[in-house]
Amino acid sequence: MSDINDIDKLNVPKHLAIIMDGNGRWAKERGKLRVFGHEHGVKTVRIVVEECVQLKIDYLTLYTFSTENWNRPKIEVQTLMRLLVSSLKKELKTFNKNNIRLNTIGNIDALPSKAYRELVEVMDQTKQNTGMTLTLALSYGAREELQSMVKQISTKVKNNIISIENIDQEIINSHLYTHDLPDVDLLIRTSGEHRISNFLLWQIAYAELYFIDVYWPDFREHHLVEAIKNYQNRERRFGKTSEQLT
Repeated sequence: MSDINDIDKLNVPKHLAIIMDGNGRWAKERGKLRVFGHEHGVKTVRIVVEECVQLKIDYLTLYTFSTENWNRPKIEVQTLMRLLVSSLKKELKTFNKNNIRLNTIGNIDALPSKAYRELVEVMDQTKQNTGMTLTLALSYGAREELQSMVKQISTKVKNNIISIENIDQEIINSHLYTHDLPDVDLLIRTSGEHRISNFLLWQIAYAELYFIDVYWPDFREHHLVEAIKNYQNRERRFGKTSEQLT
């Protein structure tokens, strides 16, 4: 097993994003309800967040609840919202102890009032922290985000606030949920699936993708270390040739 000392601390991804997949299947294989998997998945979140702090990763974004997840069975959605509230309450001290700023992206107005209030409260109580920014993608869908961006810019063009000629990538970025986040450097998806699932489609344009055949509740520090070591062994060319980089 690899440990944190195997990593080049000067070459960790600035922005790490994770699709936390496999909670339901993990529970099913154990003869349990899906909610059992989600409960254990919360424990993995704590482990990974603390490891990212140790690695000095500046931005960690977790795909917590997608726009499509609202279509899941009502009892599962209710459980996920309950876990969100209880986890935020429990982790506030940890956030402040580790200088973590909590952030969120997505249509959070769609959240139940209790979950919304708790989320906003914890964000407010961590907003002065200057260490890692932990972003929870809640009621998030990249296509919805892009649709919202197009509507905002179109309205400004219509009202002569922005001219069509001036629309560039910077303008687009400034109208996304992630306007205050850098592009993703490394995207990890657990559970063995090889899909992006409507997550940060614009922001991962040049991200390195890493898929691992481990369910999220079983994902541990050494898995994260291996993913980052793999990332560090890749050549990120951003459209250039290898020779241009040397």
